[in-house]
Amino acid sequence: MRKVTIGQIIPADDVRRLDKIAVEKFSIPSIILMENAGKNTAEIILKKFHPRQVAIFCGGGNNGGDGFVIARHLFNNDVKVKVFTVQKISKYTGDALINLNIIKKIKIPVITLSAKKLNGKIPKTDLIVDALLGTGTKRKLREPYKKIIREINSVKIPVVSVDIPSGIDADTGKKLGVAVKSNLTVTMVAIKKGLLINDGRKLSGKIIVTDIGLNFSRLWRDPA
Repeated sequence: MRKVTIGQIIPADDVRRLDKIAVEKFSIPSIILMENAGKNTAEIILKKFHPRQVAIFCGGGNNGGDGFVIARHLFNNDVKVKVFTVQKISKYTGDALINLNIIKKIKIPVITLSAKKLNGKIPKTDLIVDALLGTGTKRKLREPYKKIIREINSVKIPVVSVDIPSGIDADTGKKLGVAVKSNLTVTMVAIKKGLLINDGRKLSGKIIVTDIGLNFSRLWRDPA
């Protein structure tokens, strides 16, 4: 893999390699990477939107974990936050589970959704954060993701996506059946190719690149 700099366009496999390098080569715990991604995204949200109420939709993986971190930092800045998960709380693991437990302990409301439970209603809010699916998603979406994404797209509320609009293939930019239409995408480390082509180009909105705790352009050493 070539040297990567902030703002460069990279494929999804390189994104995963960067995470691995941060953990294994530079000894940054993965939960710190999640903390940096979520904190930086929350700061961008506060600066760009000044919301009073935010609804955060979180998937079952690390993208959802980023959403939990965002929820905490918005809450710490006096924003009223509701978190909606698409899988049962008992099924979360690893760093995402740690951050989910934190927001539960500080009394941020966490609601588990199903395709039926959404009932065609997005809560009244100033902003929606899409932390449903990340760059690893390659297959056609299934429920409850499909219905939740359609509901998000049906309301006239600004949407911020974390790393990539949910439902967009990070390499091809094509919709995986259905995808979130975002006003702003906060993407980590470098721009994913899929944000700039095909459906990704139309659905990503403005793109802001943020870091996860390392400046790879200064610290890069190509691992053997």
